[in-house]
Amino acid sequence: MVDTVGIIGAGQMGNGIAHVSALAGLNVVLQDMSMDLAEKGLTVIKGNLERQVGKGKITPEDMAGALGRITLGDSLAAHGNCDLVIEAAVENEQIKTSIFKDLCPHLKADALVASNTSSISITRLAASTDRADKFMGVHFMNPVPIMKLVELIPGIATADDTFEKFAAFTEKLGKTTAVSEDFPAFIVNRILMPMINEGIYTLYEGVGSVEAIDNAMMLGANHPMGPLTLADFIGLDTCLSIMQVLYDGLADSKYRPCPLLVKYVEAGWLGRKSGRGFYDYGGDIPVPTR
Repeated sequence: MVDTVGIIGAGQMGNGIAHVSALAGLNVVLQDMSMDLAEKGLTVIKGNLERQVGKGKITPEDMAGALGRITLGDSLAAHGNCDLVIEAAVENEQIKTSIFKDLCPHLKADALVASNTSSISITRLAASTDRADKFMGVHFMNPVPIMKLVELIPGIATADDTFEKFAAFTEKLGKTTAVSEDFPAFIVNRILMPMINEGIYTLYEGVGSVEAIDNAMMLGANHPMGPLTLADFIGLDTCLSIMQVLYDGLADSKYRPCPLLVKYVEAGWLGRKSGRGFYDYGGDIPVPTR
């Protein structure tokens, strides 16, 4: 039974997973490389909980209870008593495998481990641990408190009871699950990222402007936001990383990252988080950069 959940990384995904876990009644250890980073994650959680209280979705008592269940940490040793630990670090395989190698000596023998990776091989990540049978992919959607879906991705060595425990965990969080085979980018990003990449190609080739492309998909395909707005929201560096995983893993030219996407990332134009991507976020209203 999962009682205490460890989260590695207090950024956008990590604090979201901590938020929904604590709200579901679980104890949470939210850890990052420094206490300052962990505290920044907790500040975001407080703000998001307050927003939910303001909308009447939770009570002030729910908020207080959730915050009381979150403990902060600045080293992997903080997860020593956790029943389940989810890595939510940057989408970089070398960084993730390094984390898992350093994490495992601190864990209980029966502790489960997961990655929130949106594209990287679960089987390869599991091989960097001492418990491949207790490891799997648990890919939350962004923003975690709002999005209903979690992709569950077992690796080749994942035990059946491990899968069942993770399925019970995500059900406790009130999420709907989609089970994916361990293929590059799984289900959501296997479909979503090539669409975003094609939207960028459409801009790159001069077929339409930023606003025309986004409006076309919002009003013509009933998408809640256009592909370029969505790319900025996700982070252009993350989009590029996933496209590279698809391109390398499936060896099909249709997954080649658009040169314009590469150029924006090289320029540090990463979207909302950097203040500039396909839109400039410096003012009250985002303005297209092309």
